[in-house]
This record gives sequence, structure tokens and C-alpha cells, in this order.
Amino acid sequence: MSTELHLARLDQLVADILALGARSVLDMGCGDGVLILELLKYPVIEKLAGMDVGEEAIRRLRQTLSALPQKDRDRVTLAKGSMLDADQRWQGFDLAVMLETIEHLDPADLSRLERRLFHDFAPRWIIITTPNSEFNDLLGVPPHRFRHPDHRFEWDRARFAAWARGVAKRHGYAVDLKPLGGAHPLLGGPSQMALFARISPLDQE
Repeated sequence: MSTELHLARLDQLVADILALGARSVLDMGCGDGVLILELLKYPVIEKLAGMDVGEEAIRRLRQTLSALPQKDRDRVTLAKGSMLDADQRWQGFDLAVMLETIEHLDPADLSRLERRLFHDFAPRWIIITTPNSEFNDLLGVPPHRFRHPDHRFEWDRARFAAWARGVAKRHGYAVDLKPLGGAHPLLGGPSQMALFARISPLDQE
């Protein structure tokens, strides 16, 4: 995906996060920390955390953060870890974000992710973005190929919507689906986003 599309996707995501009013954000699969570094620009977000299975990615992000003012570094917690593992450190956040990471999981692990994220961590809001496979042809991706060699799957809009609505129903969340990074009139956006909002009694805050 081009840099222009990456930036459009990030800008839209940040705007949506700020509109929610979340004060603490967990970035699940943070990589080099593009989202964390962008959210640090907004003091309204008081607490940021990033987890990633890649030790090198966490190391690079720590190095990047080391050049920032202490007051910004103090707002960020980083840890090497898997989003599939039970870890009490990731409980209590207003918002959890999976930015183009779910497609890197084996499909067999999706039920485990569902339990961890929606049952164990259970933040007030959850944002999950993933490539829209219907858009691949416009990006020059050959048929029967994925956008990245590490992708385990890529969903069209109907498949993503079915998964998201099923998860939401099982765990007491409402879900809103929309394109991310612009939209083609027939094919949707290059990426797609599900915004889950908890409607269970835990939401009475």
C-alpha cells in the first residue's frame, strides 16, 4: 500500500480515536509504533501501551521514544508479548486498537483472540482494521495473492462484517463498520474498520 494510503488511513483512525474521548489506549501489535507516536501528540490521551511479538520492533520503538521529552515517555508502556496470551497488564484500558494486525494471525487463533480481547481485556471500545480484499485489484495485487507475505488471510467486506457482528453479539458490544483510507463506490476502501462499543453493564462508568 502506498505511503499516501497509509497516511490517509492513519489520519482517519486518529480522528476516530480522538472523537471517542478515550484517555488510555492499548495498541495490540504496535510494530514500530506509528500509531503510538501519532497519539502522543495529543495530551488528552494520558496513557498509551504497546505490545508486539517482535522483540526488534519493540527495541526500535524504545529507541525512537528515547529522543522524546520525558513527559511523553512517561505516558508510554511497551512490552514484548502476544495478544493471544492472558496478561493482566492489558486490562483497564479505555480503548484497544488492532491496526492491520488481525490478518497476521492464523485463522485457528481467532477464537483465542476473541476471548482475550473481548472477554479478558474487555475495554470500553475496540477498533480493528484489516485489508479489504475487494480493493486488491486496484492496488495491483494479483488474484489469489495477499498484500503481504505474512498475511494469513484477507477478508472481503461481507466476511469481515459477519465476523465482527458475531463477536459483538457474543460479548455485549455494538459494532459499526466503515471503510478506511477512502472508498471506492463499488469496492469500498483499501482497508476496513470495525468500531466496537461495549453495551454490557461494564459500560456504566
